Amino acid sequence: MKVLVIGSGGREHAICVSLAKSPKLTKLYCAPGNAGIASVAECVNIGVLEFDKIIGFAKDNAIDLVFVAPDDPLSQGLVNRLQEADISAFGPRSEAAIIEGSKAFSKAFMKRHNIPTAAYEVFDNYDVAEKYLIQSEYPIVIKADGLALGKGVIICATRDEAVNALKSIMLDKVFGTAGNQVVIEEFLSGSEATVLAFTDGYTVKCMPASQDHKKAYDNDKGLNTGGMGAFAPTPHYTESIEKETLENIILPTIKGLREEDRKFSGVIYFGLMLTSKGVKVIEYNARFGDPETQVILPLLKTDLLEIIQAVNEQRLESINIEWKEGTGFCVVVASGGYPENVIKGYEITIKPFSKNIELFHSGTAFKNGKLVTNGGRVICVATVAKSIEAARKAVYAEIDNIQFRDARYRKDIGIK
Repeated sequence: MKVLVIGSGGREHAICVSLAKSPKLTKLYCAPGNAGIASVAECVNIGVLEFDKIIGFAKDNAIDLVFVAPDDPLSQGLVNRLQEADISAFGPRSEAAIIEGSKAFSKAFMKRHNIPTAAYEVFDNYDVAEKYLIQSEYPIVIKADGLALGKGVIICATRDEAVNALKSIMLDKVFGTAGNQVVIEEFLSGSEATVLAFTDGYTVKCMPASQDHKKAYDNDKGLNTGGMGAFAPTPHYTESIEKETLENIILPTIKGLREEDRKFSGVIYFGLMLTSKGVKVIEYNARFGDPETQVILPLLKTDLLEIIQAVNEQRLESINIEWKEGTGFCVVVASGGYPENVIKGYEITIKPFSKNIELFHSGTAFKNGKLVTNGGRVICVATVAKSIEAARKAVYAEIDNIQFRDARYRKDIGIK
């Protein structure tokens, strides 16, 4: 099979590495890709939102499958366009991807289907939202309604923080049109977990639960980022919690989407908070998470391409998905100014790593023959080990083999 992956981050690098292992694969492309992806796939200079060019390339090169990985093209209907052009695509159609594309929609959806989540209100008027904040209890959470690269969620400890956050989202438009509408919701406390699942719209097969670390700095300080590191499986996600989540959240979500003519086919992401009052949904994503993918796919024993075909042919129930024993673990090496002031173009030097360490490139490029930074999250250093402790030790022992100006990383991934 000839496969084209859409995207350019660490998630897409991990997906390409996993697909490259399949005996079914004959040729792998990635658009636009990055410097790391270029080692496993042929990179094509087409942007993720250049739909006509993607469709043209797929037709001209007899592509058998297009794997749409990022949120923007999913929400904007790339899968719809590909299917209309009789090109096989993996990922949800836009009418299903709206569960990530609009937080206001997802909250209303959960309310309609009695899926546990934080109490909330939705606002499209700044003055009304500000008045609501003045009478609210704190801490509180403010979310830009639309897609904001994982950065559109702000936890506010005080009224002043909340008003400043609201101004930056709704008036200053720091997240662009994603902030035209906001969701203001109750702050939930507890342990976080992420559950990714393959689904064909009927059958659901969950992956090992993972834990992301979204805050920019150690001890969960600073702004939210796209994710600074992760591990899987998380010990917080016990068998009893798994059963509760499946019955109260995962199966009702898939059923509810189907009932609303939004049948979801692809990978669905459940961001969860394990509270003292039960498991609640923090957010949905309509695709593989980043950096969760970089710790989950290295644990996958079953052929990823085989799973994708089963999803697309609506026969996921018929295959058995197997996982390796052990812990997947990764730490993101980021640019110094991330997530606010990212400077690109710094030369990267990488000393040799042990064979048990894998590097997933997120924001890298080649410029004048040199490897340079090309984003906020630059390279993800990952491994699979017997335990979280062993994985932490392995990654942190060698992470400084990656050097570039103002490079930084969290030193506490996997401790909490």
